[in-house]
Amino acid sequence: MKLLYKSVLFCIPFLFLSCGKYSFTGTSIADNIKTYQVNYFQNTAALIEPGLDRDFTLALQDLILNQTNLDLVNSGGDLVYEGEITEYRISPTTAQANSTAAQNRLTITVNLRFYDKNEPDEEFEQRFSFFFDYAGSAQLQGSQKDTAIEEIFERITQDIFNATLAKW
Repeated sequence: MKLLYKSVLFCIPFLFLSCGKYSFTGTSIADNIKTYQVNYFQNTAALIEPGLDRDFTLALQDLILNQTNLDLVNSGGDLVYEGEITEYRISPTTAQANSTAAQNRLTITVNLRFYDKNEPDEEFEQRFSFFFDYAGSAQLQGSQKDTAIEEIFERITQDIFNATLAKW
């Protein structure tokens, strides 16, 4: 019985130590990182969709805020996200016999510059892009446009999160 008691006491510290640096979101954030900053992502695409820049900036801020314990700041962040929306394009993906589009695709591309003031080796610039397909007979407006943009932003912001914080 004494041996069992000593074995349990010996193992307990190792149980707590092994659980120290685990995150359910898969992030690998250093202990010295406390804040992040998302600068305004200006829309420089040839086709301008009003409010897209603001909506993307807020979507990225919200995703990081919801999936980490980092604090959002306006300046001097330990991590800095900045860039621009470089593409907002609607193009046909498949054609029908009468030379009309059977399906269209909305594509949005974002150019990201990521800075880490504590680990300059982790800094990079990269393009992130995603698309939404819809029927060629449909107009991309109203709730369908909102759904398309929301889906695209969800994917792009998650890809940015994975590239910068989850290191995937």
